[in-house]
Amino acid sequence: MKNSLLLIFFFFISQINAQEISDTTFVNIKDYSDEFVFDMKYATNDNFLKSKVYDCGECYLRLKTVKALVKANKSFIKKGYRIKLFDCYRPLDVQKKMWVLVPNPNYVADPAKGSIHNRGGAVDLTLVDENGVELEMGTKFDHFGPESAHDYENLEEKILENRKLLKKIMLRKGFEAFDSEWWHYNLEGSKKDSVSNFTWQCQE
Repeated sequence: MKNSLLLIFFFFISQINAQEISDTTFVNIKDYSDEFVFDMKYATNDNFLKSKVYDCGECYLRLKTVKALVKANKSFIKKGYRIKLFDCYRPLDVQKKMWVLVPNPNYVADPAKGSIHNRGGAVDLTLVDENGVELEMGTKFDHFGPESAHDYENLEEKILENRKLLKKIMLRKGFEAFDSEWWHYNLEGSKKDSVSNFTWQCQE
């Protein structure tokens, strides 16, 4: 009888936990895959803000975004590449700092409306080869100029192929490309999610 009650208790607890983790719950992508490469730019001074605005470099996203991104990465791995992440969920307060420096909606979302980054549905990324070397994409991450656009054609053929490979698989896995930035992808349907301003806990 005691064992039966314990089984019922643990089943009840597991059902509660399953309900808590919905597709819109924010999660750390590292808890779902160890196959990504990370270079979280805003946890360093190596970004257009020229300052560190994250206390530590973690990649939080809504669970549905993580699921789609893991699937995309598996497709790239089959081709000998992996996703390298530059930015994921971004608190609204950080968005406000970016807007002050670059008040141009072609490159930075107006915080009055909120970015898809603020909703946990956007990622900034590139691809690396089996040696961890980034594929040439024509510009650096966060280059604010026409050369960053998907329709910019005045590039070497290999660069255009790399961009097309990235875009092709990301679109297949449920993401949308951002016209002016080759590195930025939004999960389809993420615009309806709410803007957030939470900050994550850093591991010591």
